[in-house]
Amino acid sequence: MGRTTGRTPEATRRLLLDAAAQVISRQGVGATLDVIARHAGISKGGLVYHFASKQALLVALAQEQLDDFRDCVREQIADPEGTPGRLTRAYVRANLGPFDGDEIIERYSLVAQLLTVPEILEMSRDDERRWQRDMEADGVPLAAQRVILAASDGIAARPVWNPPDQEPEVRRELEAALLGMIDAAVAGAEFRL
Repeated sequence: MGRTTGRTPEATRRLLLDAAAQVISRQGVGATLDVIARHAGISKGGLVYHFASKQALLVALAQEQLDDFRDCVREQIADPEGTPGRLTRAYVRANLGPFDGDEIIERYSLVAQLLTVPEILEMSRDDERRWQRDMEADGVPLAAQRVILAASDGIAARPVWNPPDQEPEVRRELEAALLGMIDAAVAGAEFRL
């Protein structure tokens, strides 16, 4: 018997990943496939057709999170190829981009839950090593770059523990300061920790 839902396989997969993200961010990785399938409005058999196991679903969800951020960074590249600090600037812009406090809280909750899975933790470490290799070739002095990226990551996570009052304005100010630090570091200004 063929599908009767009218959805493409890609649309069904998207629906399942979105449902898994919502359920796992709230209930943790212990959430059952039954709960995720029900949240998506799809049978458990339909879920298992697209993701053979819970582990496969979790890995796909984690990979999507990693890929989405890398794509977001690529979209923020504004400088010509070969410009020192090009990738570091794009990383800061992507990290501090459009602000939605609830979305940020849900995303951090999801990532925290996913990182409890050993295979996903290793995926994340591999991704971090890839970022480090990419950043090493960016032309920003290492000490400055590490501080700037750490600050960017911390600022991006502020809504998790800070009230969102004036957060978009604060984020814009801090983004401008970090971009200025990149320019200064590339120009050879002394950077002290």
